[in-house]
Amino acid sequence: MKTKSLAVAVLLILAAGLSVAVAEEKFGVKVYDGAQYDADTSQFLATAMKVDGACYRTTATPAQVNEFYKKQPGTTEIHTSPKGGMFKKDGVTITVQSPWMNMKTHQEMKDTLISIVKN
Repeated sequence: MKTKSLAVAVLLILAAGLSVAVAEEKFGVKVYDGAQYDADTSQFLATAMKVDGACYRTTATPAQVNEFYKKQPGTTEIHTSPKGGMFKKDGVTITVQSPWMNMKTHQEMKDTLISIVKN
């Protein structure tokens, strides 16, 4: 019985690990590794700006995030700078910015915001 329980536990741990290892995507665009979904800023895009999109936050610099999106297959660089960038892929716009304004709190945020918006 202990062997069966151990086997089930190992399978559950492996399944959990596989689900974490799969990269998150939005509209066919890979989300920067380690970036966290920002529900409030995503909601602002939908309600105030009337666009279909999602926002993610990371402690990585804009240069690191820009370099990541430059290397993504099918992604076209529109503009990059030390404070952000813009990329396009199959009818989707990716913007990178830091600092950025949190529209809910009206505070300037120092981390990096990634917005992925369907055109």
